Amino acid sequence: MSAPEVKYTQIFINNEWKNSVSGKTFPTINPSTGEKTCAVQEGDKADIDLAVKAAREAMKLGSPWRKMDASQRGRLMYRLAELVDRDAEYLARLETVDNGMVIRTSRTSMKRGADLLRYFAGWADKVHGKTIPIDGDYFCYTRREPIGVVGAIVPWNFPIPLLFKKLGPTLCCGNAAVIKPAEQTPLTAIYIGALCKEAGFPPGVVNIVPGYGPTAGAAISEHMDVDIVTFTGSVEVAKIIQQAAGRSNLKHVAIESGGKSPNIVFADADMAYAVEVSHNAINTHSGQVCLAGSRTFVQEDIYDEFVKRSVERAKKRVVGDPYDEKTESGPQIDQEGYDKVMEMIESGKQQGAKLECGGNRMAGKNGYFIEPAVFSNVQDDMRIAREEIFGPVQQIIKFKTIEEVIERANRTSFGLAASVLTKDIDKAITIANSVQAGIVWVNIYGVVPTQAPFGGFKMSGLGREGGEEVLNEFCEVKTVIVKVPEKNS
Repeated sequence: MSAPEVKYTQIFINNEWKNSVSGKTFPTINPSTGEKTCAVQEGDKADIDLAVKAAREAMKLGSPWRKMDASQRGRLMYRLAELVDRDAEYLARLETVDNGMVIRTSRTSMKRGADLLRYFAGWADKVHGKTIPIDGDYFCYTRREPIGVVGAIVPWNFPIPLLFKKLGPTLCCGNAAVIKPAEQTPLTAIYIGALCKEAGFPPGVVNIVPGYGPTAGAAISEHMDVDIVTFTGSVEVAKIIQQAAGRSNLKHVAIESGGKSPNIVFADADMAYAVEVSHNAINTHSGQVCLAGSRTFVQEDIYDEFVKRSVERAKKRVVGDPYDEKTESGPQIDQEGYDKVMEMIESGKQQGAKLECGGNRMAGKNGYFIEPAVFSNVQDDMRIAREEIFGPVQQIIKFKTIEEVIERANRTSFGLAASVLTKDIDKAITIANSVQAGIVWVNIYGVVPTQAPFGGFKMSGLGREGGEEVLNEFCEVKTVIVKVPEKNS
């Protein structure tokens, strides 16, 4: 299987393809080889200004988008989902060359993206207000109106699902979007622009501007005509976006900013199953997952055996060509991501954790491939136990009691996800109700349903993505009070 032809590399504004105002381009790199795939138009502030202007025009009262029936918005979204399904194999292969994601995961990502579109399409004509029986001779009702222009800054790790987690509720609620895909992985997002036009969305409703965070991303965050920024990425950048929102027009901010999620294994858990679940919790997509189970807490009774089996499993993991159907993990995203993971592995060794296996560059590979690493004897104050690594590095931490592990699991500034593996329902419910996390799994890891809210406690984010709850982020509630001659119940 080979990489596909790249069909679109330009900026998409007002249903038209444009070169950047500056004339600049930037390279997108294949993480499996370290080689350039193609040059992409580099948008910056001037291009963001044009995109926001187009989006604002689409949001004017009386525009085709504002006058469109909500049910018709939903039908356009269903059509877009059909087009994603139609081109899913091409998009999956494009994602793999741009992202390094194994082809099986790329295919799953395309299906998830289409499913997200369908879910939010179903909500389009169900976003409505209420009538409220206030005191006095008045008729009171509320309207849920579109918030306006949505600036969506999309990460590189799961480009299509995370794009549609933002674009789905944006369109469902009647907003217009300015999307900045990650500079590492812009190709599938740009292609979605062509599908939006084919689906029939009016000009200006969806605009896609590839570029860098400090230029294009900053321009979105600081723009006076952007009404909300929805962002997935690092805590450091999330803080910059919040500050920019405050300095500009106090725009709304919705954030998901990673985690250091505890995966708690009790002695009564099925050992073989717990080892496999825990292995995949940290190694899926080469550890480049915001909700990765990056702190594996194991009860002391089974600790040594769990470490032994985890090492055996890590050594068997197939890392290599992401186009090979048998491959389980591909490369890290780029040189910077690779260097960070290797630096964190070195810090673990220097701080006294025991590197049981892996942690080296894969021999004979030109891309950014790392052998899955397993650390034992990890202490809570070590960097590898505190900081998000975003790589295939499993830290196995010993605990004694349920009270102790709850306290230690919560001893973090993050709160995105958590998991517990046990046959004891009392332990499971106690953990689920006690850990500070936006989602908790019992005897499984990483299931994020389209229909359920997803987001974090503490520094893992603001607001929720997915489920009905996310619609609140993309609407403004207006109260209307009408004087009536006489009120009757």
